[in-house]
Amino acid sequence: MRTRGKLLLLTLLLSPLAQASSEAAWQQNDKNMQQSCIKASGLKTAKVVGKPIQYDDSVGFDALLLEGRYPQKHMKNQVGRELCLYQRQSGKAFVSEADHLRAVK
Repeated sequence: MRTRGKLLLLTLLLSPLAQASSEAAWQQNDKNMQQSCIKASGLKTAKVVGKPIQYDDSVGFDALLLEGRYPQKHMKNQVGRELCLYQRQSGKAFVSEADHLRAVK
């Protein structure tokens, strides 16, 4: 009976750790998000600007700001920004023009 009680106590103490993501898992998620967002971008030489905005699991998305240059001839290589929403569960990235977002100084 004592062994069973100790085992139960150990299980209860360790269960929160089993649900938490490891640092390596978060780093892999960030890498996957960056790759998916850059691939989905319509900008030339798109790069990540700033840090990702990570939402709660109930939302299931993270946001990332990208910057690059418009490839269209009439845009004359102008700098542009896109906001990428990354769906963690599916690994899909959705981008939209975000030139109107201003930098905070």
